[in-house]
Amino acid sequence: MKRWVEPTPVDVPPEMQAAVGGHPLVAQQLVRRGITEVGDALRFLDPARYEPTPPDALPDMDKAVERVRRALKRGERLLVWGDFDVDGQTSTALLVSALEQMGGHPLYHIPNRFNEGHGIHIPTLKRYLDDGVEVVLTCDTGIAAHEALDYARLRGVDVVVTDHHALPDTLPEALALVNPMRLPESHPLYHLSGVGVAYKLAEALLGKAASEGLLDLVALGLVADVMEQVDDTRYLIQRGLAVLRQAERRGIRAMLDRAQINPADVNEETLGFDLAPRLNALGRLEDANPAVELLTSNDASVVDALTTRLEGLNIKRKELTSQIYAGARAAIEREPALLEFAALVIAYPGWHTGVLGIVASRLAEQYNRPVVLLTEEDGIVHGSARSVAGCDITAAIKSQAELLRRFGGHTMAAGLSLDEKNLIPFRYGLSKVVREMLKVSSVEPELPVDAFFELPELSLELAADLGRLAPFGNGNRPLTLATREVHIRKKAQLGRRPEHLELTIEDSTGNSQRVVWWNGADEPAPPEWFDLAYTVRVSTYKGRRELMVEWLDARPTPAYALEVKDQAAGLAVQDEHGAIDPVARLKSLLSEYPEALVWREGGAKVEGVGRHQLRAAETLIVWSAPAGSDEWATALEVTSPRRLISMGVEVETDGLEAFLRRLGGLVKFSVQSKQGTAGLAELSAAMAQREQTVRCGLEWLAADGQIQILATTDGVYQLALGGRADREGKQRATDKLKRLLDETRAYRAFWLSKQRWP
Repeated sequence: MKRWVEPTPVDVPPEMQAAVGGHPLVAQQLVRRGITEVGDALRFLDPARYEPTPPDALPDMDKAVERVRRALKRGERLLVWGDFDVDGQTSTALLVSALEQMGGHPLYHIPNRFNEGHGIHIPTLKRYLDDGVEVVLTCDTGIAAHEALDYARLRGVDVVVTDHHALPDTLPEALALVNPMRLPESHPLYHLSGVGVAYKLAEALLGKAASEGLLDLVALGLVADVMEQVDDTRYLIQRGLAVLRQAERRGIRAMLDRAQINPADVNEETLGFDLAPRLNALGRLEDANPAVELLTSNDASVVDALTTRLEGLNIKRKELTSQIYAGARAAIEREPALLEFAALVIAYPGWHTGVLGIVASRLAEQYNRPVVLLTEEDGIVHGSARSVAGCDITAAIKSQAELLRRFGGHTMAAGLSLDEKNLIPFRYGLSKVVREMLKVSSVEPELPVDAFFELPELSLELAADLGRLAPFGNGNRPLTLATREVHIRKKAQLGRRPEHLELTIEDSTGNSQRVVWWNGADEPAPPEWFDLAYTVRVSTYKGRRELMVEWLDARPTPAYALEVKDQAAGLAVQDEHGAIDPVARLKSLLSEYPEALVWREGGAKVEGVGRHQLRAAETLIVWSAPAGSDEWATALEVTSPRRLISMGVEVETDGLEAFLRRLGGLVKFSVQSKQGTAGLAELSAAMAQREQTVRCGLEWLAADGQIQILATTDGVYQLALGGRADREGKQRATDKLKRLLDETRAYRAFWLSKQRWP
């Protein structure tokens, strides 16, 4: 569940509303996004009104055009060198197509992820140069390839670099370095991906009219690389989608057929969730070079064979993705302290490197923070990073360069490797930089809500009208709508596993709506009554247009949650405090209420969950009284129970000696088994105490000379055994700790008295 940020009112100028028309929310969203002039609004909505930036605005474009034309005129052997992700595949296919349109016969090469990696592999380059290649044209790579470019220059071979990745501290020597990152950040071409830069070169070579047939590849690569959809980037996606809907490229048409998608219905979601994953599967699991043949060939038999191959790999990619996602979620459940960092960094041996980026993207969206997923091999961890709006992940990673073996990427995605021994310092350092970039003290996931609607207001016409703000993506998120006070009337599972849910939700007056919850089968159920956040769009199934409502998040309906806290709405309280055999009584209660959730902490030897694993439950059994009012209020909000059963079992750690003995044991375990990393929230749950009490306990252990607190970031401690005793500090900590434990005992007694629920 995320923290909802409700919409703030905006003043829309009457002339803006008149010009934009349709539902008022469209004009409101434009104003909220800083578009307040009528002309800017119309250019945003209609690409025909936008004036694209000429190709020669890119640095070194004149040099690149002159050298490519000279190579074609002389019949020189020209090699296009790309990259194995979708941006690199489409860049390569685009340049090969453009050069062939000009009468050229270029070679092309996409490096293999597993034996060459990103960039320009010198042994492979040597083979091509030995075979007579005279000009190398890179796309989506090359800006940091100093050694490879130096080697080519020594061989007398010119290199034209087209790339969009972050600039190194010093630029390599090449005939031309065409990269939008060399422009000011406010420049309309700054956010192009590799395929966008390649298209600008093709446009300069062919002219605008002759290059427009390549825009389908541009849209596919830009969306797949999650580029910020502003200025020329948005314009090129809009234009490219129009070309894609004509489906003249045989390979793309074949992929659409396999996905059972009518070309006329193609949108940015088609590219991001249907086409891009299929192409990515090739580069992530095998060799990506056949993707260029698929995207450039007109041979039906070749295209059919390659499409079939992609389908099989895509199924395998989905399976691997599901496995790693489950593994990452399990790691977070085992170590909740990971979520106290501003960047989520998880490493695990044996994970397939090819799909780490996909899972990282999903986790970044889910936890609203950058995610780095790594796999370990022979003492080296390597993998992929994905970011969120406001965080330049490559710049953040670069700040930790002294800990890394290599890294590279762009604003939203990066790859990296480092020695395993540097993993913990990297996690701390990256988290600190990310927190500064995001300018927040907390990385609690947020969900901006754009408007509240009643269920009868949702319609196909509304979705179509709001769809004028599309294409959606990075920099232009889909509108988040919400409806208050609904409940689930009917539920069914969807998908091959099945991992998705199809729900019928209903409001308090009986209005209903079909909702799809992607990947919802494994998620906790919402409380009985809740507010629902969702997106709406037009979907086409078997030629019929229909409204698609997609689940985003749910929160307990505030009125309902208030009723629970006040013991209204039928909250039944059952007091089992003082049972002669609490364990036996708990067993009996669970046979009576088999779906009950048991909240137990502090090393209790009964089955149940801690405070960070609580979920919605009809019946909540509280093994020991909560440590404080904040902990109890949070538990009520999360579980929203109808029935509350209080066991009231005594908590051993409320006594000073027992508290310090158990905390010392947990710290020793962290040092021996977790390399000294201990999360305050995790320790507090294990101790059944408030965080401030555990924090004071760590200060006591340090003052006693038992431990050293090496560092603390975002509630995560780095600890070591041994240290220097501080008698005065120990006495201060003792006095404070006694007071905190007294407060907790008093609260537990008050809670059990049931005079009133806090």
